Amino acid sequence: MKLTGIRWTGRRIGIAAATVATAVAGTVSLVAVSYGDGGARWVADGPVTTALHNIDFPATDGREVTIPRRDTDRFALVGVTWTSPKVDFRGTVSVRTRAVGGDWSDWQPLELENHRGPESGAEAARARGGSDPLWVGPSDGVEVRAVAASGDTSDRLPAGLRLELVDPGQPKRRKVGAAGRTPARPAGLLPVAELQALEPTSTEPAPTDTTTAPAPTDTTTAPAETTAPAPTETTAPADTTAPAPTDTTAPAPTTTAPTTAPPTTPPNPVPTPKVVTRAEWKADESIVDPPEYGTTVKAFFVHHTAGTNNYSCADSAAIVRAIEVYHVKSNGWGDIGYNFLVDKCGVVFEGRKGGIDKPVIGAHTYGFNTNNAAIAVLGTYISAGVPTVVQDAIAHVAAYKLGQYRNDPYGTVTLVSGTDGTKYDLGESVVMNRISGHRDAGATECPGDALYSQLRAIRIKAATMSGLALTGLSATKNGTTYYTRGSFTASWSVGTPGVLIDRFEVLVDGAVAVTTAGTARSAAVTVAPGTHTLAIRGVHRLGRVVTTAGVTVVGDATAPTFTRAPELSLRTGTVSTSAVPATVSWRAADNVALRATYLTKPNSVSFSPGRTSWPVTAKPGVATTWSMRATDWAGNSGTASTSRTPVLTAESSAVRSGTWTTASSSSYLGGKAMTSKTRNAWLKWTFTGRSVAVIASRSSTAGQVYVYVDGVKVNTVDLKAGSTAHRQAVWTRTWSGSASHSVMVVVVGTSGRPQVTLDGIAVVR
Repeated sequence: MKLTGIRWTGRRIGIAAATVATAVAGTVSLVAVSYGDGGARWVADGPVTTALHNIDFPATDGREVTIPRRDTDRFALVGVTWTSPKVDFRGTVSVRTRAVGGDWSDWQPLELENHRGPESGAEAARARGGSDPLWVGPSDGVEVRAVAASGDTSDRLPAGLRLELVDPGQPKRRKVGAAGRTPARPAGLLPVAELQALEPTSTEPAPTDTTTAPAPTDTTTAPAETTAPAPTETTAPADTTAPAPTDTTAPAPTTTAPTTAPPTTPPNPVPTPKVVTRAEWKADESIVDPPEYGTTVKAFFVHHTAGTNNYSCADSAAIVRAIEVYHVKSNGWGDIGYNFLVDKCGVVFEGRKGGIDKPVIGAHTYGFNTNNAAIAVLGTYISAGVPTVVQDAIAHVAAYKLGQYRNDPYGTVTLVSGTDGTKYDLGESVVMNRISGHRDAGATECPGDALYSQLRAIRIKAATMSGLALTGLSATKNGTTYYTRGSFTASWSVGTPGVLIDRFEVLVDGAVAVTTAGTARSAAVTVAPGTHTLAIRGVHRLGRVVTTAGVTVVGDATAPTFTRAPELSLRTGTVSTSAVPATVSWRAADNVALRATYLTKPNSVSFSPGRTSWPVTAKPGVATTWSMRATDWAGNSGTASTSRTPVLTAESSAVRSGTWTTASSSSYLGGKAMTSKTRNAWLKWTFTGRSVAVIASRSSTAGQVYVYVDGVKVNTVDLKAGSTAHRQAVWTRTWSGSASHSVMVVVVGTSGRPQVTLDGIAVVR
């Protein structure tokens, strides 16, 4: 089949396209619009016409054969088959292809693991051996060479070698708009440029947005990508839950013939996964046999299709359609072998027909096809694993198929081989994981080393909580303890897809306080005053429960109090007519735990909970309000305020005795001070206040003074200093309340330096 008017380049088609998708009951409905020649608009309509082109290999001596470079009809998938499915190809097959309108590729090997497929009946009777198919993109030229592994007779090329070239076809199209006119885009439609922007450049890192449909190529009405959760790639934690008991009763090989009547299946605790149906990926139902059914699903096998990972997810439907043609027309099977397929973007496709909710017998795992199911990931996963979105998709489908029959995806089961296979004999009992890799059942490297190593994480996702962790509370944390006034939000994360989680429970002191849906990642919580333990419990759809470690939460609705309101007291230092040195002091307390105190007026300063004082300056003659706030860890707060006025009283207003002389200088308060050298000369001030400071000058020749308070000697102050400093508060006294007091300063008459200079007092009222 030759197509004209279309140019394929690389993995993308050079025709603009867009897709609108609507999810209904777990499936995706599609309308695809392409922009054809001359600006005409077309819409996909009706079935897809596929084609298979066969080329028999030339006669050979059994060791090497080639198909020389040649033009072909259009194809996009290539493989090699041979007559007997029980004969393994020991050697290599390499192909190179020419892109339509493009260049020849490098040589590429075909994977020659012969999976044999069906086990019995007409399907097995007509089966051929075959390589894994290789998706090469739209091509119209091919060259092949096949070489036996050695000259040994056992390694001769198998008989009946045939090259298989599959054209996945394209939807028929009908015109919906005249040239030069742009039809209205349906709601939610995305242009191809936006769709291509979603395309991952490799399988790692994982794509996180799978809710938007990929852009279709011209070969198919592209299925929309299904909605799937996208958690941060995390390594599955060590499993702390004891594995489910192994089913140790080995059943005898079944003698019951498969039935073609769809069986009645039990209700399923797991929601139906969103899949692209056979109708949506345009399966050719005219070439397949009627489905056959088992009675249950005991195990779920994971495969990869081999071949390239460098495909566009917009081409996934065409790849699935090509695999169907290859399995049916090339391998001779009754239908596509796998029950499900999934692409690297996490979009799941319905495989073999018969109903995704039925125990359909596939041709996926030779010897273990009956009463088991399988999924194949498009691509090769030997050195690099699948992204999280694909792990989630596999886990969901596996949980759905196994959970319907109450089989634990994290458990094990004894299976009995139904044939003499590549690894086990007919009737041989084998203990396997419920979710196993293809290699567990056959002599194959499928599903690749990297994907195989991810199966444990997939089992955990399918059966239990993967990576459940409390990520935080909207409460204040101090150390390992959270504080709240009563209500807060608890948040958590989990690696298991939300669709597989039945619910989350917020536990307070071991009791369920809040229950949320499995898709929730936070909940509003209220606790009573006091100390509590909070944890998150996740309940899987299949019954397993995981609980996070508990954290301490303290409920506290009581505000801090000031046991001592802020108070202003004088301190030593330099005094001026605009600033008096002082100290603000306070004492705050809380019933649980004080967090901080703050000076809010006349300026803003924050303090640690243990701080109880702060040096300040106050303007004399002005009433100043000192306001403070105390907070606790729960967010409660209390306040307190005090208004105080510092006053300067000159030395001239004092009562005096002895000889005093007035000294004048701009260095003194008011320009004047009083000096004396006379022993026992004194100045005395009487005042009303709560704090007082004596103001004097210091110098190298200054002497000592005695200080009397209310007639009682309380201190001796030496005014000597290394350098001269005037207007110094040299002594202070503070009382708990305001009262009338007297302060008398007496000249000691110190030998060699008897002179004293006094500059008044400061008082806080």
